[in-house]
Amino acid sequence: MHLPRRLFCTVLLGLAAGLTSVSASAADPQQGAQYLVLPAAQPTDTGKKIEVIEFFAYYCPHCYAFEPALEAWVKKQGDDVVFKRVHIQGGAGVLPQQRLFYTLDAMGLLNQYHQKVFDAMHQQHLRLSSDEQVFDWVAQNGIDRAKFIDTYRSFGIQARLRRAATMMDAYGVDRWPLVVIDGRYVTSPSHAGAGAPEGTTEAQQQQQALQVMDFLVAKAKADKR
Repeated sequence: MHLPRRLFCTVLLGLAAGLTSVSASAADPQQGAQYLVLPAAQPTDTGKKIEVIEFFAYYCPHCYAFEPALEAWVKKQGDDVVFKRVHIQGGAGVLPQQRLFYTLDAMGLLNQYHQKVFDAMHQQHLRLSSDEQVFDWVAQNGIDRAKFIDTYRSFGIQARLRRAATMMDAYGVDRWPLVVIDGRYVTSPSHAGAGAPEGTTEAQQQQQALQVMDFLVAKAKADKR
């Protein structure tokens, strides 16, 4: 079932439950339920290391909730994993947030400000849904406004936006947060929670997703041998 993308900022309970028996779980991940295999593997540029990509959105409360657990998981992976983020495309209100993400990345400021953007939206309830709101926030947080705007409006950022749209199509992104491992395996908290008992919390689904990600990273490493 394909719903309009604007509806997908989700950790949907049971979306994939009908694809497998209820006995499947994150401890025993099943293809078609706890994870999917892309019809066509996408190229990676990480050599023998495993590429892990998260598709996310700053406005998405489920992405915000997943961030601390995901960040801790990434730190545990060491040098074997190359972690990347792709901010999904959206409507006019999402585009400034997407541009903000790629501009911070291009300026080498993403690690410093990524969590601050999340907090601004979900704790301080700033919308950051227009260019001017983004520019004001940037200046208030000590970033050179003029330099930021030049980068924000550059051809380089526009190219990154086009690349994000292409990747969403290639990876079949229909919900977020969504994690792709080694250009082939797809999972998410909603996938990982397929078949879980009724009443499973979002935090539990997140932990299940991390278990599935461990499984898929190990699988991808074995495939490379």
